[in-house]
Amino acid sequence: MIINNKRIVLVANTAWSMWNFRRGVMAAMLNAGYRVTVVAPEDESVSQIRGLGCDFIHLDMSAKGVNPIEDIKLAMRLAKIYRSLSADFIIHYTIKPNIYGSLAARYCNIPSLAITTGLGYTFVNEDIVTKIAHLLYKFSFKYPEDIWFLNEDDRQTFLNNRLVATDKAVLLHGEGVDLSHFTPQKKSRSDQAVCFLLIARMLWDKGIGEFVAAARIVKKQYPQATFQLLGGCGVANPSAIERTQIAVWEKEGVITYLGTTEDVRPIIADADCVVLPSFYSEGVPRTLMEAASMEKPIITTDNVGCRDVVIHGKTGLLCQVKDANSLAVACEAFIQISQSERNEMGRAGRLLMAEKFDEKIVIEQYMNAFKKYGIL
Repeated sequence: MIINNKRIVLVANTAWSMWNFRRGVMAAMLNAGYRVTVVAPEDESVSQIRGLGCDFIHLDMSAKGVNPIEDIKLAMRLAKIYRSLSADFIIHYTIKPNIYGSLAARYCNIPSLAITTGLGYTFVNEDIVTKIAHLLYKFSFKYPEDIWFLNEDDRQTFLNNRLVATDKAVLLHGEGVDLSHFTPQKKSRSDQAVCFLLIARMLWDKGIGEFVAAARIVKKQYPQATFQLLGGCGVANPSAIERTQIAVWEKEGVITYLGTTEDVRPIIADADCVVLPSFYSEGVPRTLMEAASMEKPIITTDNVGCRDVVIHGKTGLLCQVKDANSLAVACEAFIQISQSERNEMGRAGRLLMAEKFDEKIVIEQYMNAFKKYGIL
């Protein structure tokens, strides 16, 4: 049912992220009668975005690096797009759209919202790039109506560095998980071996190396335990792990590489525990929310974003960052608990997702914000 005819523009650094992380939000906007346009570099997800009912505009943008001339051109391209669409409201995701898109929206006198989806490498080192990023954020974040953060650590980082006004810094508990899609399922396998599953792009920063090292330690005492990797390798990222390295681990017999899949649910269902030993500055990891929604206990690092998804000892276990021994201890502790205790952890995890991370809660926050901003 058409409620209004306002044009909302969503801008991100990949079309893939819009489809995989925000399709429920986009569908809700369309159902509420908004005209939705996604602006991002084109990739394989464009047809699905259009199939949902959104318009799509390709954005020529380099997601990484700082090049003042190219970044000024990006702001100009965005301003041209916003004017051509007669946009009523703009939502920016990820670093460059947040900074340069917010400036372009201000230039066009169009209200906007910035959503930080994790700090990535931006605040890792105290170098010139970090200082430039601070200046850019502080200047550009004067203009959005609000700035949303996916976890409290990121929100506090911006507040402590005085990069955003307190009254504009709003917490959004992750980007939500569809609890009706990710439901508990029975295992298809009948063996009793404990299976640890890591789902992520194959990046060193995701803790893949620590996962492999922990697997070596655990398998000395529990040789039947299995350690699986699921996700793309050789991606365009300075932290990427090549397929040849994974093949070495496979030959060693320490891990099983599952490649990629369009539907993670059957693979999660067959795992006993989902692991993410990330030391990357995460927003809130989608894979952990999906696993918890399927009543799988979680082992993850006491790291930004990751710890938000776990209640230590109740829905899973936390380990130290960049510490394979700590991860191995957590895995061994999980092996030693009873099946009934594992089941209870899983049930508690799904309850936590329902209380804090249900996609319906996220959608409601968007809709309440539209009312607040008068986008009706």
